[in-house]
Amino acid sequence: MSSAQYSQDERSNYERLRAGDWYKADAEVLEKAFAAQQLAHRYNVLTHEGCTSEAQALLAELIGELGQDVQIRAPLRVDYGTHMSIGDRTFVNTGLVALDVAPITIGSDCLIGPNCQLLTPTHPLEAGPRRDKWESAEPIILEDNVWLGGGVIVCPGVTIGENSVIGAGAVVTRTIPANVVAVGNPARVVKKLG
Repeated sequence: MSSAQYSQDERSNYERLRAGDWYKADAEVLEKAFAAQQLAHRYNVLTHEGCTSEAQALLAELIGELGQDVQIRAPLRVDYGTHMSIGDRTFVNTGLVALDVAPITIGSDCLIGPNCQLLTPTHPLEAGPRRDKWESAEPIILEDNVWLGGGVIVCPGVTIGENSVIGAGAVVTRTIPANVVAVGNPARVVKKLG
């Protein structure tokens, strides 16, 4: 997590970011993030103006892998967009924040309520490296047919199993199995489904 660790590493900070290693947000990293923010802003504006086909085309450019019949209500906020995949027929309500430093995988037929946050970035616990602006990230996976209630926060490294439901306002700090209902902060399983 120090500059000495990477003095022999010839990879760029963006290459380290993509590999899930510690990196610093240099000019290349910030340029890619800014380009994604511009695309997301244009998507949000086009959506609000009712330019549905133009907005959908822009969404296909912004999101790395976009399934069929995906609906995302504006506003949408992403770090890169291209590090995300969204499966067929998924519906995302207004206000999604998807910090896709590490990959975010959203399966098919998912429902994501308003103002949810999918947060892959992490920072060192030690004060010195954190002050020196080292960062990393861990992927998030929502398997098929997951439903996130409004205001759910999903933390780095979490997988939510297929068909599971996460109650509104929950903070998901660890992996949730398939076919359950989980609620609370931190989210805990309260019911098995089916």
